[in-house]
Amino acid sequence: MRKLLSPLLFIFLFVASCAPVDVETPFVPATQIPFFASETPPPIIVPVTETPSIILPLTETPGIIIPVTETLTSQPASTWWEVYFTDPQTINDPNNPTGSVEERLLQFINAAQTSIHIASFEFNLPRVADALIVAKARGVDVRWVTDDENGLEIDGNENRGQFTRLMAANIEVKDDAGRSALMHNKFWIFDQRIVWTGSTNITVNGVYKQNNNVIVMHSPEIAAIYEREWQELWNGQLGRRAPSTRNNQWAILDGTPIQVLFSAEDDAVDNLIALVNDAQTSIRFLAFSFTDYPLAQAMIARAQSGVDVQGVFETFGSNGLRSELRTLWCAGLPVRQDGNSSFLHHKVIVIDNSIVVTGSLNFSSSADEDNEENVVILDNAEIAALYLQEYQKVWDQANSIAVGAFTCE
Repeated sequence: MRKLLSPLLFIFLFVASCAPVDVETPFVPATQIPFFASETPPPIIVPVTETPSIILPLTETPGIIIPVTETLTSQPASTWWEVYFTDPQTINDPNNPTGSVEERLLQFINAAQTSIHIASFEFNLPRVADALIVAKARGVDVRWVTDDENGLEIDGNENRGQFTRLMAANIEVKDDAGRSALMHNKFWIFDQRIVWTGSTNITVNGVYKQNNNVIVMHSPEIAAIYEREWQELWNGQLGRRAPSTRNNQWAILDGTPIQVLFSAEDDAVDNLIALVNDAQTSIRFLAFSFTDYPLAQAMIARAQSGVDVQGVFETFGSNGLRSELRTLWCAGLPVRQDGNSSFLHHKVIVIDNSIVVTGSLNFSSSADEDNEENVVILDNAEIAALYLQEYQKVWDQANSIAVGAFTCE
């Protein structure tokens, strides 16, 4: 068994026994609240250099995203995972989904035979609504849990209305019952055997303007973990009232250990800190919102021990008073602000070139303690290489912090 496996196996044991730990709630200036609440970026789009890709049809063996400069023969003969990244530079036309994350999602919807259970924060893609309505008509059980403020309550706004269309077609849609916290998940379960998750909201902005990622896992075991969580959401078991089964939320697929965590019940950030504490060589992160001070301190401690730590913050979010950008920069860590005038929306950590953390969870107390979120942690160097490739692209496009930008005590 590889040495890099040990931190994730530690998490399997740790999550079974750790007690909840309160973390300081971040402050968000009032002028920022509308942006963070809806995750809707300003309308300006700045091209971002990305590698165009071929999206494999569902009839192909699932596998990695493949650049157009490579041939399909470079794909592994058999695997259980798929990874996709949005491409704001070359795939940015909402009227043409070819090669986009949306196109791949439509393929999964069209192939579904029995059920599509969705927990997703926002929605305004008409083609996805069309496909779900067709799936419902052919007998597929289609149901959606969303956020109230950013889902059903704004469905009457301009360029929205897709939830109304779903409900008119007898597709059930529920929200999170008026909670002030967010139902912030972005996961889909197809036929109780395929899970789609990551940072991507099913919106024009999420797919065509922002930097986002998707990971797809073809696994009935992982699907069962997400289905249990989805049923809790559907039945209104929200926040810390929901039971935690984190000691059973893992699997090993073809040699890859996978841990799934849900907030608020699973104390996800504590587990991320444990992983960071075990980093041996490198830590890379991409953060839409990073306001958790203990996580920042864990990264600083590893850097002081010789681990190579660096990361990119979303520019808008990191200008807030409680962002940990200043903390890391003042500690001498190489950190940057992203160069996409839309959002860097990733919530990614890659440790030791092998362990990948992704999902919907921002690195904040509110995400950890209040929201409905999911985190996937897996140990697979091949998957990590793709996330590191995305990281390097974002890093190269990002802006260095100007000397004197912060006063360091």
